[in-house]
Amino acid sequence: MNRSDTFPERLRFIANRIRSRLKSLPQDVARLDETAVRTAYARWAPYYDLVFRAPFYKGRQEAVKHINTLSGHILEAGVGTGISLPKYRSDLEITGIDLSEEMLERARLRARDLPNVRELTTMDAGNLSFPDDHFDVAVAMYVITVVPDPARVMRELERVTKPGGTVILVNHFSADGGLRAHAERALERFADRLGWNTDFPKSRILTRTSMRLEKETTLAPFGLFTLMTFRKPEHPASAE
Repeated sequence: MNRSDTFPERLRFIANRIRSRLKSLPQDVARLDETAVRTAYARWAPYYDLVFRAPFYKGRQEAVKHINTLSGHILEAGVGTGISLPKYRSDLEITGIDLSEEMLERARLRARDLPNVRELTTMDAGNLSFPDDHFDVAVAMYVITVVPDPARVMRELERVTKPGGTVILVNHFSADGGLRAHAERALERFADRLGWNTDFPKSRILTRTSMRLEKETTLAPFGLFTLMTFRKPEHPASAE
């Protein structure tokens, strides 16, 4: 095998193995809905850090690095087990929410010695209980493809962010073509059991917000993930 073939071959192998394993699982959930997400992450919680810390490290690092140049009250939607919590600047005020109580139990243990973490609570990112214009920054890392209604989550992140504030996404977005696109489409039928949408184009985000995309950065490993930084308008658009 040539060096140039190493990653495509690995991707094909992984996709085939996942398809094989998933076919043997009971098909009791037909789509990626809230129940599917809760069930998937209850299963992931005990070993989430072990499995995902390394592949998600660069994206978390870059998002937190940018947030640490800002100030104020930060919302981390989909805080999970709280891997990022110790990395925030100590004078930033952090609120974290997640749909999975099992994940949050681990986040609360991690936050015991972090006085700047104000609240970690179970909440649906698509139905936030916070008031409008509440946070200076809202960040969702590896979240937007694991929710049933990404457009609704995007609207909620925008709503609770103050005018002029920042919304940051870190996520995998599907390829337009090639082997990776083929693998993503093949795995989409198993979204409910994986717990995330594998076939997810950027257009599902970019066409559903009035915020301005300020920066887009491709991240390691292998350019699989993207960091997007949005700015909420200082003043709402005038009604005509």
